[in-house]
Amino acid sequence: MSWCLCLNSCSSLTTEKFAKIIDHTLLDPSSTYTMIRNLCNESIRWNFGAVCINPVHVRLASQLLRNTEVKVCTVIGFPFGATPTKVKAFETSLAIADGADEVDVVMNVGALRSRNYDYVRDDIEAVVKAAEGAVVKVIIETGYLTDKEKVRACLIAKDARAHFVKTSTGYGPSGASVHDVKLMRQTVRSEMGIKAAGGIRHFKQAYRLVEAGADRLGTSRSIAILKELSSPS
Repeated sequence: MSWCLCLNSCSSLTTEKFAKIIDHTLLDPSSTYTMIRNLCNESIRWNFGAVCINPVHVRLASQLLRNTEVKVCTVIGFPFGATPTKVKAFETSLAIADGADEVDVVMNVGALRSRNYDYVRDDIEAVVKAAEGAVVKVIIETGYLTDKEKVRACLIAKDARAHFVKTSTGYGPSGASVHDVKLMRQTVRSEMGIKAAGGIRHFKQAYRLVEAGADRLGTSRSIAILKELSSPS
């Protein structure tokens, strides 16, 4: 399956088209139910591709977004990826039962850096299985990795039959970069999607990541980015 994104030039790009590739994100652990409701209402108004929220809010979000085009995305093993495989799989099963359409799972970065590649692959495979066909994005947390390790992480995620690789949690030492997205695209080619996330605050920055090969963007600055796109230069 090809995940490559096709957008027109920046001059002809519409807010409607750009909104569809954005995961409108709120992962602050202090988020209230009112904040989640606001996030969902904003997503309906702007027609974002998805909301991205913590697992505890999935049931509420799925109820609020029922009969809309906005998908519910949640995070697994967040933000460190250092929970046992069985816990990640169980967390995924609960999220799917509560109505999640997509899950973003944090790779076990410590295991990867220890070169325990079988464990990393099995860890992701367990989540893919528990997701029961829902889209799985693997957060490789690029800020901790060398380029060689980033390539290895992408190939393991591909081998484990995940659908996307994702740059960052937003809680690591660095966020999304054009360099990392280009490297990830060169590695997975058109066989996986790429989600750029972490520190995306402005439209030009977001668009450069798309030009580099990102199919999806995760950001809490979604509305501000669309307003930049729609405002006269």
